[in-house]
Amino acid sequence: MTVNTHLVDLASDLVLSSTEKTSITTSINTLSLRLDSYFCNGIKGHFQFGSNSRGTILPRKADSNSDIDYMVVFDTSDGQKKPQTYLDRLKTFAEKKYSTSEISQSSPTIVLSLNHIKFELVPAINNYGYQIPSPASSWSEWMSTDPSAANKAIMDKNAAENYQIKPLVRLIKYWNAKQGHPFASFDIEQYIVNKYYWSCVSLKNYFYAFWEGFSCTYDTAQYIKDKVERAQKYAATAKQYEADNMPASAELEIKKIVPLL
Repeated sequence: MTVNTHLVDLASDLVLSSTEKTSITTSINTLSLRLDSYFCNGIKGHFQFGSNSRGTILPRKADSNSDIDYMVVFDTSDGQKKPQTYLDRLKTFAEKKYSTSEISQSSPTIVLSLNHIKFELVPAINNYGYQIPSPASSWSEWMSTDPSAANKAIMDKNAAENYQIKPLVRLIKYWNAKQGHPFASFDIEQYIVNKYYWSCVSLKNYFYAFWEGFSCTYDTAQYIKDKVERAQKYAATAKQYEADNMPASAELEIKKIVPLL
């Protein structure tokens, strides 16, 4: 095989199987019905967003933390409440409707763990656009979000870049999962979508370009910087092996970054 063949085959393996897709769809439909039944007029709407809606979710065999982000928009006609109030309402809902499942709060979401997938239930309000709870480190209680814009951005970038962006995202998210998730998945996607790619055609070109341009911030923990530098070294070595007409050696270096599943 070659570097490009390995990357293409692996990126294909990192797509949800038809069985997984069917199972997730069934779970989403069940969740939707239970939300409507439980909250009635207490919510304005609900929908999935995040990596599954963007086509960049990883199968559980590649990332045990893979989950479905699901937004629940609460009615605020009786007065806007604090984020924790809505989180408590979602937790009570989950405990009553999914009594045998593992349920926890991972601020600012409620995590509902089913046998085949995890849901992250995110409370939201509609205040001139969707707002969701801010991270604990933020000074404000709510932050604005635009899921449709994120979906469109990656769709447009993927089309403009030879349809190699979504496969690249899956590959880098796989590396990130193998490293213990040092980076937030959404941050990885944002970086890849916002990056310029010069003269890239094949998936390996995009993969090399990612590692050549990726850098940590000054305050990133040293152990994370070490992980990035190690991957960059493997990528640079692989690229040199290819230049020296040593494809087998190049592939071995790439597999140190993203091994076979």
